Amino acid sequence: MKKRSIASLIIIILAVVIYSQRATIALRVLPIAIEQALSADKIEQLGDGLHIALCGAGGPMPSATRSGPCVAVVAAGKLFLVDAGSNGVRNLARMGYAPGDISGVFLTHFHSDHIDGLGEVGLVRWAGASHSEPLNVYGPEGVADIVNGFNSAYQRDTVYRNDHHGDKVTPLSGAGMNPVSFAQPDSGVLTTVYEQDGLKVEMLAVDHFPINPAVAYRFSYKGRSALISGDTNKSANIEQFAQGIDLLVHEALSQEMLKAMSQGASAAGDANRAQLLHDVLDYHASPVQVAETARDAKVGHLLYYHVVPPLVIPGSEALWLKGVDDIFADYTLGQDGTSISLPANSTQIINTGAEL
Repeated sequence: MKKRSIASLIIIILAVVIYSQRATIALRVLPIAIEQALSADKIEQLGDGLHIALCGAGGPMPSATRSGPCVAVVAAGKLFLVDAGSNGVRNLARMGYAPGDISGVFLTHFHSDHIDGLGEVGLVRWAGASHSEPLNVYGPEGVADIVNGFNSAYQRDTVYRNDHHGDKVTPLSGAGMNPVSFAQPDSGVLTTVYEQDGLKVEMLAVDHFPINPAVAYRFSYKGRSALISGDTNKSANIEQFAQGIDLLVHEALSQEMLKAMSQGASAAGDANRAQLLHDVLDYHASPVQVAETARDAKVGHLLYYHVVPPLVIPGSEALWLKGVDDIFADYTLGQDGTSISLPANSTQIINTGAEL
């Protein structure tokens, strides 16, 4: 009994000493932690294949687990983003990716929630790896307006950082972004927007009327394929070009939940919010409609993203997914950090879960 009491006393004393020295301990641990984080190569760790990760799984409404739309794609040793919603690039870093490794961004359309993090993406990619050339941003016609606007907004910041850090760390030649524009393809047509080192990225039109242009992207690499929808209604064009692909990454909005929220806003006397919630119902696909597309296209796996509305109250996830299991069972309800790997030249679909 005495031995146990002495051991307990020693533990308490050690705990008090450690707590009192926590700042000193943290200072000693910090360089080690930074060294380990910066030495890790997440892209190399993934191995050869087509890898998809959600750096933002939500939409424009605030959510603790789903940030603005942002999808990371790794293939051929390179990292790309599809859209750049708020907090996406920060989540990317938290997931172990180096933002300086971003090789390009593909924009699906120009709604604010899909582009509001783009300026930060360009900045941290440039300053994080001393790039000497600007970041390519691919998209439908109009992408130059978006990119040039961000470049203008960040122009003073660029000069400040160059003055402070110098050309070796922040070369002015690599600041900002470069727009790469393509005409929106007709229905039934694919346009190749990137092809290098075995990776092909193709653009296709989607139905987000009255938003125009609006596109999706299909990625193909070493026998693996993924299609990322952007915002869209249920689309025959997506079903056509998703036939037999390994992974469909598709947005979805619960109309039932949005209608209920609109009713609540009306009851609270907030007519403006009620109208906003009602108006978005007609240009997004429902979870069930997306499941139908996945079933009819015979895709390998379905990953839901751009999840609207936020699923914050008990039972909301079940309500959002109501009816999906009866149509298509091979799905994942995405959240920030959800990652799926498609190893090269295989049929494996590896869901590594949420990495946040």
